[in-house]
Amino acid sequence: MRRNATKTFTLAATLALLALPAFGAEIEVKMLNKGSDGQAMVFEPAAVKVQPGDTIKFVAVDKGHDVVSMPGLVPEGVAPIKGKISEGVSFTADKPGAYVFKCTPHYGMGMVALVVVGDAPANIDAVKATKMPKKAKERLEAEIAKLGL
Repeated sequence: MRRNATKTFTLAATLALLALPAFGAEIEVKMLNKGSDGQAMVFEPAAVKVQPGDTIKFVAVDKGHDVVSMPGLVPEGVAPIKGKISEGVSFTADKPGAYVFKCTPHYGMGMVALVVVGDAPANIDAVKATKMPKKAKERLEAEIAKLGL
């Protein structure tokens, strides 16, 4: 009798744990005037690969930066993400795909970030084909290559 009660309790406890919502990781991306590699006007890290449910937190370490998702460079159906100058912003990456962000004042200087959610972003070809300022395009292509996409 005691053995059956223990098995029943163990089964109930396991099912209860499985019913709890899964909590994703929180990944921090800093907005900086100068990165650890000496480049000016950067997101650090400039590219991250995360899983659905993870939260990406953009932190305004240095003033004068914002973070804005680029139209057409996020998975279909994702609402625009837009922070204010000198303020951070967070979002939970629920939909798999590639998300490209820019700092509006420093976009021409190459201040872009890439967030890849999941393993095979369906929209990566659209990201690669997008026209943007030369420095931004070079940095984005370098980050895509680092992630092996």
